[in-house]
Amino acid sequence: MDRIIGIDYGKKRTGVAVSDPLRIFASALDTVQSAKIIEYLKTYCEKETVVTFVVGWPVNMDGTPSEAAADVRSFVARLTKAFPGIPVEMEDERFTSVLAHRAMIDGGMKASDRRDKSSVDRISAAIILQGWLDRMNGGINFAVPNQFVPGSLSDKLTGKHGRKSGRGDSSGAGKKKNKF
Repeated sequence: MDRIIGIDYGKKRTGVAVSDPLRIFASALDTVQSAKIIEYLKTYCEKETVVTFVVGWPVNMDGTPSEAAADVRSFVARLTKAFPGIPVEMEDERFTSVLAHRAMIDGGMKASDRRDKSSVDRISAAIILQGWLDRMNGGINFAVPNQFVPGSLSDKLTGKHGRKSGRGDSSGAGKKKNKF
């Protein structure tokens, strides 16, 4: 099945993530020494069909390319040369390291394990890829029909009441809608 690879390129280490075959979810795959990343990707592409590479693009808070952008640009040139038939997409990687640390904490990872920078790199790659997948999927990566969503959660998500509450109009018309 077709896969999309997410890449968080760095001078020393590169985080790699992969999409599921339906292109809905990203999963952290591996952390590779940057000097060996092309070789790693070639080996991976022998086993799986990769249709797109999504590479994190390092930008400053004002949207201008950061110092690391030159390294990423050089890597992308090598990547496109090694894989001429696979398109390369760039995705803003601002805050991915912060989000990766937060995900590790929320996931219950021990502090000693969180200090392992390779974990941050591969989780960052998954965050980069998930952001791209979400954007390509219209900002929604999984839709659950309202009948499977608890009433209070459904109300918050849609701004509507799915059942009569005895408080008048159950359609939610005229009420302020909550947006997340």
